[in-house]
Amino acid sequence: MAYDKQALIDQLGQLTIMELADLIDGLKETWGVTAAVAAGPAAAGPAAAAEEKTEFDVVLVDAGSSKINVIKELRAITGLGLKEAKDLSEKGGAVKEGVSKDDADKFKAQLEAAGARVELK
Repeated sequence: MAYDKQALIDQLGQLTIMELADLIDGLKETWGVTAAVAAGPAAAGPAAAAEEKTEFDVVLVDAGSSKINVIKELRAITGLGLKEAKDLSEKGGAVKEGVSKDDADKFKAQLEAAGARVELK
């Protein structure tokens, strides 16, 4: 049976999300398959482990030129006292450990907005 590949692609492109979901369910039932990503050599490497990571450490690399703003943000994020936050801004190091990706991104954005250089590990 011959088919017109472009016509099929065009027809699928006109379906709604709900229609596509129904089509996928029907294909799964008919052929007994599920959608899975083939695991190649790259998937077994460090990149795969990094994608599965659920906890992150927010690490201050450099406080930059606006140390006062960075110290204020450090105090707000960590609850440290003024001296501890000042020491952390000068030495650098872990600000928060084992936080979710969303929280880590939020803390990183706050510190970068204050002028700091931050890494997520």
